[in-house]
Amino acid sequence: MKISVVLITKNEAHNIRECLESVSWCDRAIIVDSGSTDGTVETARAMGAEVHQTATWPGFGPQKNLALSKAQSEWVLSIDADERVTPELRDEILAAIASGQADAYDMPRLSRFCGRFIRHSGWYPDRLTRLFRVGKARFTDDLVHENVVTDGPIAHLRNPLLHYTYDDFSQVLRKVDQYSTLGATQAFQRGKTATPASAWLHGSWAFLRTYLLRRGFLDGPQGLAIALMNGQASYYKYIKLWLLQQQARQPAASGDPQAH
Repeated sequence: MKISVVLITKNEAHNIRECLESVSWCDRAIIVDSGSTDGTVETARAMGAEVHQTATWPGFGPQKNLALSKAQSEWVLSIDADERVTPELRDEILAAIASGQADAYDMPRLSRFCGRFIRHSGWYPDRLTRLFRVGKARFTDDLVHENVVTDGPIAHLRNPLLHYTYDDFSQVLRKVDQYSTLGATQAFQRGKTATPASAWLHGSWAFLRTYLLRRGFLDGPQGLAIALMNGQASYYKYIKLWLLQQQARQPAASGDPQAH
């Protein structure tokens, strides 16, 4: 009853060794890398992983489906490079697939943000379907915030997957920019619209929901930072969507400033 671990990477040299060590009990490690330049590929191959390199970036969902298509085992465990499988979760996974009681399992994910594991703010238990039989599930084709869709019911594991998200606020700002751009592009492609006012409302609501309704205040200074991050990410997603709308309505650019 073989199991493969699949993941996608780009410049994850600081994560890949500990990640692969945490899943060394899997029969095969399959990585799809999209242009790493920091030694990720070399480190992964040195540790026995099978690495496939791509020249294009189709989005998170399609890229993960590409990795999934390389698996020839009976079971697949999908993780990210900044995640770790604990010995307790490993044992639970092996027991679950040996039982044959389900074709797919979700698991809680416990995330660390700037030095603190977060148990509120909407970040926990953050259940994600990451373990499934090959052919019984796939990723959606979303550019960002992809999900796993399954052919049947999903059973539940108890032990959490550890997620090491951000070590500092420079990483936070880079991710806010990256994910808001991808989110705006995806929303634009789906025909959604926004205004500066709606962007402000979305951002304000994201902050209040995280900090008050989801009790981010119980996570200390990091909880406030997460609420601010969510508010900024939401605001920038919708203001970027608004800008995409404006650009789509403009005539082709010319050298005459009166044309704008």
